[in-house]
Amino acid sequence: MKGRTIVLDHIEDREAAALMVDGKLDDFLIAADAPTPGTIYRARADRPVKGQGGMFLTTPDGPAFLRQVKGLAPGALLLVQVSGYAEQGKAIPVSNRILFKSRYAIVTPEAPGLNISRSIRDDDTRDQLLEIAHEQMGDSPYGLILRSCCAGADADDIAEDISAMLAQADQVMNDDGTETEVLSEGDGPHILAWRDWTGPAEVVPQAGGFESHGVLDALDMARGTSEPLPGGGHLYVEPTRALVAVDVNTGSDTSLAAGTKANFACAKLLPRALRVRGLAGQITLDLAPMPKKDRRGFESALRAAFKSDPDETILAGWTPLGHFELQRKRSRLPLAEILK
Repeated sequence: MKGRTIVLDHIEDREAAALMVDGKLDDFLIAADAPTPGTIYRARADRPVKGQGGMFLTTPDGPAFLRQVKGLAPGALLLVQVSGYAEQGKAIPVSNRILFKSRYAIVTPEAPGLNISRSIRDDDTRDQLLEIAHEQMGDSPYGLILRSCCAGADADDIAEDISAMLAQADQVMNDDGTETEVLSEGDGPHILAWRDWTGPAEVVPQAGGFESHGVLDALDMARGTSEPLPGGGHLYVEPTRALVAVDVNTGSDTSLAAGTKANFACAKLLPRALRVRGLAGQITLDLAPMPKKDRRGFESALRAAFKSDPDETILAGWTPLGHFELQRKRSRLPLAEILK
């Protein structure tokens, strides 16, 4: 099956969304019991963490942790936004840089100014978007970012999106409550699919879509550890308590270039394998043997593969033992924890 298909369905009464590209599962979102990234709290400062420049906060959903905070006294109220999922037993990670994000627009209360995605290069399109932005924002002190999918989008849809995000920002930022409270819930999988999977795609909203479009079969593979590589090799992805271990196996290929080919195939496949499984944190690649002269090319291939990935990933580099390490933001929970 060629092309992109977005399937909206439920699994075990949990809202879920799948992005199928050429018949393969490219991304998967499912509702979890933990606070959703994007949720905005009115929180209360609890106690500082000496030596880390952070502060533990009290929220309606439990303790949260805010990094790099200065001048915040215990007992003070502040607005924070959930920035990712917490590791088991740890506080909810939050940020005090509040964003109101939708399909076309991002309103930034703490960063004034009108900005358009750099990927939109056509001058006429940029001028048109600036005109829409000025008209909708008026004299608002908030900032605005127009996303790349605004190119070619209907002007009325963009204007409506800006207006909705601006109204939400005004409501939250001007709230004058005096107790800890959830001021805005983060988006669920179906809204996230509409918001972030912006490329042309067939949308299947009917119940039973996961079964009829092969999503359930793809999830069965994703809940395992093995991913096939071109040429007969395999990629083994195994999360441990400390890190995610990725092992590259050349399989039946015994040629001199087998290791190099398998490693470059791993670089191309790895973002999808991690994304679908919801894996993040410290990631260590145990690569197949290849000449050191090919390392730079492998790094370039890996960097290119992660460039279009929505989750922030840092390429940490090589270890003395020849492993390659990554650090990935925890923007979703592991699939194996949700679908047990």
